Amino acid sequence: MIQGSDLLTIALLVALEGLLSADNAMVLAVLVLGLPKRQQRKALRYGIVGAFVFRGAAILLAVYLIKLGWVKLLGATYLMYLVYRHFGGGQTAEERRAAPPAQPWLGLTAFWATVVKVELTDIVFAIDSILVAVAMSPKTWVILTGGVLGIVMMRMVIGQLLALVERYPALVDGAFVIIAWVGFKLLVEYLHSAGYIALEIPKWLSLGLIVVIFAIALGYSMMTEKKGERS
Repeated sequence: MIQGSDLLTIALLVALEGLLSADNAMVLAVLVLGLPKRQQRKALRYGIVGAFVFRGAAILLAVYLIKLGWVKLLGATYLMYLVYRHFGGGQTAEERRAAPPAQPWLGLTAFWATVVKVELTDIVFAIDSILVAVAMSPKTWVILTGGVLGIVMMRMVIGQLLALVERYPALVDGAFVIIAWVGFKLLVEYLHSAGYIALEIPKWLSLGLIVVIFAIALGYSMMTEKKGERS
């Protein structure tokens, strides 16, 4: 029987997913930039379908997710590699902000390689939100409903981010600064969960810094755009 508390929990899970996925959305938006514009949203669509499947299975096996701390280490390493490749290539600002074309990977076409990267990235970021959801409600259908609606919200956020990046190319640099912060945060979370350090990064600090970096990058991008139009 559906209770009022179940509906409230679903609403909280959707809001929580929206907050926790701010960094996820930015990373996924950057991952698909190398595809032709007509394929970007298609890759995200396929990635979202995979996210539904993974999260459904992960919720049923949530008790084992707590043991997957090494996934965060892999995620941090990959994100730092993306940042190094972006800023360390010796390119001009204009060249750097033009996303390199997506490349084939492990025998897959460029499109499907991007879809797989989207899937793997979502797995890294999904662990925290799934564990929080399981802690909030013992009812599987409540957790699944909240998770599905949260993923839909994240997909809408990614669409808006892609539109902004297309409008203001200079925003790409800001996106990679955010990715560097997210990679550092994942590394700290891994080291903390493994017992190497006592430091924890509060969720409010993580989200707040992402918002500040994004606001500064967007403001700079808009100023750069206006200067370009005047000249």
